[in-house]
This record gives sequence, C-alpha cells and structure tokens, in this order.
Amino acid sequence: MAMRSIKAAAGLTALMVLAVPARSEPITFSSDTFQIIGGMSSEATPTRRGNYRGMETVDFKTELAPGTILVRTRERKLYYVLPEGRAIQYGIGVGREGFTWSGTDKITRKAEWPDWRPPKEMIAREARRGNYIPVHMLGGPDNPLGARALYIGTTMYRIHGTTQPWSIGMAVSSGCIRLLNEEVIDLFNRVDVGATVVVE
Repeated sequence: MAMRSIKAAAGLTALMVLAVPARSEPITFSSDTFQIIGGMSSEATPTRRGNYRGMETVDFKTELAPGTILVRTRERKLYYVLPEGRAIQYGIGVGREGFTWSGTDKITRKAEWPDWRPPKEMIAREARRGNYIPVHMLGGPDNPLGARALYIGTTMYRIHGTTQPWSIGMAVSSGCIRLLNEEVIDLFNRVDVGATVVVE
C-alpha cells in the first residue's frame, strides 16, 4: 500500500466500510440496508445502536498541527485538531477483528455522495457467504459510502458516512472509518485535501 507507516492486520489488503448518501432533506434508513457491507453478515448484525451521543469540542493536548485528523481506533473516536489545545471529537465505527490498521498519510480526495466500487476481495469474500455486492453503485441514500467520503492516500481506506447509524462506536467494518452522515458532512467541510491523517 502507498500509505506511509501503514500496518494492516493479518496482511490484508485495504478494504471499504459503510456509509449513507446525499440529499438536503433528512434521510431514514432501515436497519437491514446493506447490512453485509463492511464485512457483516445478517447474523452478525447488532440489534441496537452503540452508545454514541454526538460530536463535541473537547480539550485536546497534542503536538499535531491544527487541521490534522487523528483516529484512535481503540477509543472509536476521531479528532479534528483545532488551535489552542482543542479538537472536535466524533464517534466512529472501525474495522472488525482482522481488519484494523494504523499509519500516517494524507487526504488525497474529497467526494460528495460518492460512487462505490467495492474491492474484488470484498466481492469474493461476500460471495462465498452467499451475499451479493454490486460491482458499482452510484452515490445516493442507499450507497454504503454515505453522504461524503475522504480518501486516504492511494489506499482503499476511506473516512465516510454510513447507512448503519447504529454501528457508530462498534468494530464492524472492513477497515474504513465511518461516521454518522451529518457528522461526516461537518468533518468534510472542515478538512482540506492534503490534510494529515494519523490512525492509531
């Protein structure tokens, strides 16, 4: 992978996560929408949402420059670093066992209601489980990449929204970092292409 200092669990190739697409009016999603995306089968689908209360500005001491994104996988938190010892904290969904990773890279692209092209590895893996994943899906309310996507380096990892809001705070993805749609829109509007991303 092109990510500097990146480490993927079990030598796995970077894979995708989940999300929710773009509209100006509120969108509702059923709990079973694309439940297998991000590596979850129907039998693995949680029955309740994680204990996430929403983004907030917090005290945050760090040597990272303002504008940096810091992902703390174990905490299931993403921090957007602000000046003067502050950060905006977001709850996230992270990679399930065997799909976590760490590294430092840059945001190389931003997209509103992005198309989704799942990796061949994910399509094959899900086919073995009897689940169908399309080769390509246009952006929209049912698209697993959600309302916004921030692309990390040249990897297949993304920071994006989700069609599974109950999964925030949980380890259920194939390696991407997912946020609630409304919160990924907020982050998207703050982050510049070229911003540093640190995943711990």
